[in-house]
Amino acid sequence: GGFHEHVQLTRKAAAWLATAQPPAPSPRPDIAAIEVRTEAELRRCDALIIPGGESTTISFVATQSGLMEPLREFVKVNRKPVWGTCAGAILLADEANATKKGGQELIGGLGVRVHRNHFGRQIESFVADLDLPFLTQGDDALKAASSSPYPGVFIRAPIVEEILSTEAKPSSSVEVLAVLPGRKTRAAEGVSQSTADDSVGDIVAVRQANIFATSFHPELTDDIRIHAWWLLEVLRSVASVSSA
Repeated sequence: GGFHEHVQLTRKAAAWLATAQPPAPSPRPDIAAIEVRTEAELRRCDALIIPGGESTTISFVATQSGLMEPLREFVKVNRKPVWGTCAGAILLADEANATKKGGQELIGGLGVRVHRNHFGRQIESFVADLDLPFLTQGDDALKAASSSPYPGVFIRAPIVEEILSTEAKPSSSVEVLAVLPGRKTRAAEGVSQSTADDSVGDIVAVRQANIFATSFHPELTDDIRIHAWWLLEVLRSVASVSSA
């Protein structure tokens, strides 16, 4: 997975936030980005990015190394901020289609069903401009930097096939943050892929409470905007816990 790439872009985003204009209303705390491969390293974290790669392999390694249950506790019990990209998004989903025979262990917590490898094989990977209005909400410095489309890198990418019912927990409904236009959608609240509105586009970024997921790979670009936005979300979460 893209551990190194995520770490580097997170550090660049943190450095940008520390000096961004207009200035933040309060000083930015120091942000340290580390790679996590053990439970001890996970316990050090206030937030977590689960990178892309092969989701079945990541799931197998996490299970074999004893990390699967600590990851579930991190996401669903402690409810710390977590962001999954591509394979990471699959692992955070409550359900996944097109898995290998026998299925795969999921971390879960995100009330969606995803469709793995939705766009085909590696050679069918592509880059597409995405409109991400959520980047312009909140922080003034980020808003000022977010006038251009975002370059979405899709590599054997999943999509959100269906948003699962949240009737039992209406306060934590799934928020659609980005769609890839011009392609047949497979997702809608309580609607099957055969009856969903084709004009909507494929859902490629969602958020539910502490969980953020993208089908594409921001870490494979030089664009820090999503990492900066997510770090701001993390800082808000940490501040709310500290003041509680």
